[in-house]
Amino acid sequence: MRSRPATRPLLAGATAALAALALAACGTTEEPEADAAAEAPAASGPVTYTDERGEHTLDAPATDVVSLEWGLTENLVALGVDPIGQADVEGYNTWDTAAPIDAETPDVGTRGEPSLDAISALEPDLVVTTTDLPANVIAQIEEVAPVLTLRGSDGEDPLGYMRETVTTLGEVTGMQDAATSVLEEFDAKVAEASTAIDDAGLAGAEFAMADGWIANGTVSVRMFTPGSFFGALGEEIGLKNAWTKGGDPDYGLAQTDVEGLTALGDVQFVYVANDSEADPYADGLKGNKVWEQLPFVAAGDVHRLPDGLWMFGGPLSGEAYIDALVDALA
Repeated sequence: MRSRPATRPLLAGATAALAALALAACGTTEEPEADAAAEAPAASGPVTYTDERGEHTLDAPATDVVSLEWGLTENLVALGVDPIGQADVEGYNTWDTAAPIDAETPDVGTRGEPSLDAISALEPDLVVTTTDLPANVIAQIEEVAPVLTLRGSDGEDPLGYMRETVTTLGEVTGMQDAATSVLEEFDAKVAEASTAIDDAGLAGAEFAMADGWIANGTVSVRMFTPGSFFGALGEEIGLKNAWTKGGDPDYGLAQTDVEGLTALGDVQFVYVANDSEADPYADGLKGNKVWEQLPFVAAGDVHRLPDGLWMFGGPLSGEAYIDALVDALA
């Protein structure tokens, strides 16, 4: 696992030793829509839900929720549910500005190394996480509180799985009406962006979406295939994703380097970076002859999108992303 997990989902292959250590350790913003936050929970009573491990039942809708993954946190906030505990609060607020949380929210460790003691002290009704966290860690957390475990995404249908995630979180928190509203607003934004792309004469135009990082002076490039959340969103509004190969099963992400980018032709190249670290393209590839001779670089068709667009989020990040994409291209 890289030492820089903020720009990527967790890797499922974390070791058991790391898991044991984790559990031993103590460990300019667009606000979410007000109407979602104002929704009241549905009537109390047992709630049965199905996650990636099977069927589970809560005695009542969860109101005190601890979140161990940022995409799930964003969706909870969108529904009007503020987590009582959060993995890496500072990192979340840096990388996901679509749905900020209170900086004083109790921190329960990192996404890859949650603290069982910190979680237990909060006495949550529910802990939400993804299958990126090792199964033995999830099992130990479940000794303290019920756990909802979802995939971070689905490379076969990232938009569909995002919708299922929002719906499931709405069910377990009693915020079904808010979930419906959030998804309807997302659909409206997609339709609006599709019209803007069409009106600009860009329907079918090729784009490539990326992020990246610099390690030991070398730039690693990560491409977002149509199986990724942001890659699929670009196609959903009428663009064509030019990078289609190599995506992993969950997140649809493909690894390459600057030489690999020579496979791209005349595309609109968009990428996400963050001022908390060096820009992998503007800084890391400055003066690189391969980079500077790429057709889209020579043509000035490279666009850094605004900071704080969480690439593995939900409807709120998705809406901010397609707004930024339309602004950059149209």
